[in-house]
Amino acid sequence: MAHSKPHIAVPLPGPTPLAEKLTAPFQQFAGMEAASGLLLLGCAAAAMIIGNSPWGHGYHDLLMRNLSIGFGSWNLTLSLEAWINDALMAAFFFLVGMEIKREVLVGELSNPRKAAVPVVAAMGGMLAPGLIFAALNWGEPTIRGWGVPTATDIAFSLGVLALLGKRVPAGLRIFLATLAIADDLGALVVIALFYTEKLQLNYLINAGVCLGLMFAMSFSGVRRAWAYAVVGLFLWYFVLLSGVHPTIAGVLGALAIPVKTRVNGRTFVDFTRGATMIFEKADTDGGNGRGIITNSTQQAAVQAIEDACNKVQTPLHQLEHAITPWIAFLVIPIFALANAAVELSGNILHALSRHETLGVILGLLLGKPIGITLASFIAVKSGLGVLPAGVNWKHMIGMSFLAGIGFTMSLFIAHLAFKGDAGAEYLNDTKLGIIVGSVLASVVGAIILLSGKKAADSSHA
Repeated sequence: MAHSKPHIAVPLPGPTPLAEKLTAPFQQFAGMEAASGLLLLGCAAAAMIIGNSPWGHGYHDLLMRNLSIGFGSWNLTLSLEAWINDALMAAFFFLVGMEIKREVLVGELSNPRKAAVPVVAAMGGMLAPGLIFAALNWGEPTIRGWGVPTATDIAFSLGVLALLGKRVPAGLRIFLATLAIADDLGALVVIALFYTEKLQLNYLINAGVCLGLMFAMSFSGVRRAWAYAVVGLFLWYFVLLSGVHPTIAGVLGALAIPVKTRVNGRTFVDFTRGATMIFEKADTDGGNGRGIITNSTQQAAVQAIEDACNKVQTPLHQLEHAITPWIAFLVIPIFALANAAVELSGNILHALSRHETLGVILGLLLGKPIGITLASFIAVKSGLGVLPAGVNWKHMIGMSFLAGIGFTMSLFIAHLAFKGDAGAEYLNDTKLGIIVGSVLASVVGAIILLSGKKAADSSHA
């Protein structure tokens, strides 16, 4: 998910309602950069406990239970697990798609020189883990899982960086966030190309029509979120039936969300300044605010300012801001609850030594840092780009280990690679590898970064 954005809070004077006082601690927690990662960790731990408890069978039976929605003769039936992984996670990938579009158009990925090193690092960070996994599983049915250790969990990795505080220069956070966005884009390509079922051309054409309609709406100036949501639901449905994984619909739909404002910054400033003056001149009660209830001029000024605020923001920014908390604090935790359970029965050491488990562990723990560091070094020495100010190679090595936290995306790809009863054993071992590899990578990365100087004293690379 998105890296943290600048947040400006200017509290207006006045009494604080009791409800705000009671919810303040929860709002403060939600505002923490590491909050979503901590919640995700808690849900993963809960899934592990439940999955290995006497309620484990009930937990798995619940996930396999079919749920249907229908209107008239039309009906769609999926298991609860599929509703979570195929439908709910489409919203997560919709957010990922908007982040990628924003970064490419106006963010770090819009500047070729700034983007060069993290993009090349992301490529190295996907290639090396995939090769390690493939080398350990060549000729085995588990080779399908080569994509599992190639992913980086942006929420977890940035959360760990946030917990390290001033030991981490700000430039390193931006670098990791940019790398993770590029990594997400790479993961989407992997999913689309290598984990796609047999294609149904007629449904794929219908999906293309829906996507074309969304782009036409964008070019014609449609800004209402509900309009894109309606067409997006049809897009998701046709992609689901086409054989392409339905979460790709979320990414494709995000690319059609408009990124243009209806008014420019100068017009916004002039208009709101004029509306504020009108508001002030219409004041009849000495500024205590009670007259606003009956003062139609002041109400009109406030509504005009609110309308101007909506017009100066892009629909993409508004949508991203609106759904990010829902994705971070609802969708991803539910995904973790449904997918993070690993059965620990039997010989754990034997499970850890299996090809698929070792492939994931070594891919995340060694492949990620080797691939990212080596690719970054080559990019810098070849003149493609430079490291961020205040970031040295020790920072880069520590950060590259944190990029080995694969969790959410790795679990997602694992479920695509090992489906059904035939892949159940491989899936369990792979999930064990994801958890072990991610934990080890986070610990090693944190130790390396904590052993360095504080960011204020860090030298330039």
